[in-house]
Amino acid sequence: MRLRALLDTDALGLRLLGGEDELDRTVRGVMTTDLKDPSRYLSGGELVLTGLAWRHGAADSEPFVRILAAAGVAALAAGEAELGDVPEDLVLACVRHRLPLFAVHESVAFATITEHVVRQVSGERAGDLAAVVDRHRRMMTSGPAGGGPDVVLDLLGTDLDLRAWVLSPTGRPIAGSKLAGAALPADVSAKLAAEHLAAARTGRRGPHRALVGTTTYSLFPIRSSGRSAAASRDVRETVLSDWLLAVEADAGDWPAERLDLLQGVTQLIAVERDRRDAARTVRRRLAQEVLELVQTGAAPAEIAARLRVAAPVLLPGLGAAPHWQVVVARVEWEEVGGGPAGPSVEGGGGRRAGGIEGGPVTQSLLEEILVDPLTSGPEHSDRIAVAHTGEEAIALVPLPAVSAEHDGSESGILADTLLEAVRDPLSAGLNDDGRLTLGVSAAVHSAEGLRGALEEARHARRVAAARPGRVCAAGHQELASHVLLLPFVPDDVRRAFTARLLDPLRDYDRRHRAELIPTLEAFLDCDGSWTRCATRLHLHVNTLRYRVGRIEQLTGRDLSRLEDKLDFFLALRMS
Repeated sequence: MRLRALLDTDALGLRLLGGEDELDRTVRGVMTTDLKDPSRYLSGGELVLTGLAWRHGAADSEPFVRILAAAGVAALAAGEAELGDVPEDLVLACVRHRLPLFAVHESVAFATITEHVVRQVSGERAGDLAAVVDRHRRMMTSGPAGGGPDVVLDLLGTDLDLRAWVLSPTGRPIAGSKLAGAALPADVSAKLAAEHLAAARTGRRGPHRALVGTTTYSLFPIRSSGRSAAASRDVRETVLSDWLLAVEADAGDWPAERLDLLQGVTQLIAVERDRRDAARTVRRRLAQEVLELVQTGAAPAEIAARLRVAAPVLLPGLGAAPHWQVVVARVEWEEVGGGPAGPSVEGGGGRRAGGIEGGPVTQSLLEEILVDPLTSGPEHSDRIAVAHTGEEAIALVPLPAVSAEHDGSESGILADTLLEAVRDPLSAGLNDDGRLTLGVSAAVHSAEGLRGALEEARHARRVAAARPGRVCAAGHQELASHVLLLPFVPDDVRRAFTARLLDPLRDYDRRHRAELIPTLEAFLDCDGSWTRCATRLHLHVNTLRYRVGRIEQLTGRDLSRLEDKLDFFLALRMS
């Protein structure tokens, strides 16, 4: 704003005492001081408000004004409440240094002037910044990226003093302003992502307010230009893939101009999001081609040739062919509209896609989940190739070849690690009607093993789907035979099987306190060893033999037979 505008505002009660020729100066801020030397707090362009408490005599005015002029302040406004009138020596000093001087009527509080100037200056800055953002958006739309989200976030920091970050749906930091300094702590990022996803599921318009500890954040959704055009589509189709802009401020009392500016910023960042999505097209196509070859039973040599094409794209500069790992994901939603859900492909009933094309949705989400935040390079996603088929998303993940010094420990992606990173925020986005299940294969060393890795990952995902929770994952380590079989046995069959074998023992224990069930568990755990089992239970071997005989009598089974031992083992696991 200009100094001239201050005189045109009657509510400020300002009277010009000198500097008529300098009224076109620009005001960049406001500062109140009664220090003799406030230079350390001045950066230039301020309107300085003073109550004249620093002045003890006429000789004090000249050095005070000289300091202000040297600092490049826009003008000085002196209050009349202390001395009644602004001293003549101060007026003359301001004339000598060409510093505009205003008198502030005693009925006007400095806070009133400060609030007016800050509001006007902020609005002016927002307007200027909006023009810059608009130019930047046009540049990014018409050509190569002009610096990405960091550029516009830096503008927010330098021009509006706003600390801001761009976060993924899982809370992964994508960009941040220099003013923001260090990245948000991981727990804060995850909390903000969860708050955003939960608010988005309600259908409320952003920005959404989130309080983490004692800090208030405003969360603005960043919607891809392609997806946002389809406003009538189910919100569940985009909620798990949209980015968000987290601003360390409460936008509840912001003027419309500033809110419009931040909406423009989100649109600009959305352009960058679309650019990154487009860059993933090649990797997606490579993954789709490999997947089709694997599923149609192509010769290993043909698959290996396609992998050789994919490796340089996913791991540029890698000398040797990598190992490969497969991750399978599926997002399922309950039926929309209040009716019962259709039958689940998992065999348990109660879930289906609900009209959403689940494959592409899960593909975008899996690409985000598999990002390694420690990966170097311009893009964190440059080692991820995800295809989709039906309702599944299938990731082909290259791993660098294991060195000769490798200690044999587990390498590559671990299901537990994935789950820990994304469970909390994504559970908020899935709300009460969605589930995400993940399966992770072991690493394979050649094209011949890729088909087995795909089936292994799919089996692991089905094991995860049999568990409770909104977000579940399982790895190849969990695919023991009974783990593979039990989740897919219908519930009524499980109940009948366990009741037939174990109910007689439970009834006997209840009536006689005989502890047959604990004895059976210990006997199987000790591989049928009488001595080890008796030692574990602190029993005489004869007492143990009596109990095992009673178990066999009540159930009609023989614990010396492998088949009967296996039946008891499965019944205990299902109970």
